[in-house]
Amino acid sequence: MEFDWIDCHFDLKKVTPIEVEESFEDPFSIRLLPEFGDSDAETRFFALGKTVNNRYLFSVFWTDGKMYRVILCRDMAEDEQTFYERKNAEWV
Repeated sequence: MEFDWIDCHFDLKKVTPIEVEESFEDPFSIRLLPEFGDSDAETRFFALGKTVNNRYLFSVFWTDGKMYRVILCRDMAEDEQTFYERKNAEWV
C-alpha cells in the first residue's frame, strides 16, 4: 500500500504519516463508501482505524487501487469510536 502525501489538508505534525499508515493497516479497520448523488465527483472513502499506540483515527481518502491519497485525518469523535468498537465486537 503506497501513500501520496501531496495536498494533505491536515497537519502532519499532529497526525504523522506513520500513524495514518498504521490505522490503514489495522486488521480491524473499517472502510466505508459514503453515499453521494454526484457520480462525476471523485469518490472519497472513510476509514476508521487504530494505531499501534491505540490512537483512534478517522480518515477521508481517495484511491485508485494502488495509491492512497489521504485528504483528511483526525482523531475519532466519541460516537465514531463507539461505532468502531461496536462493529469489531460484532465480528468476533
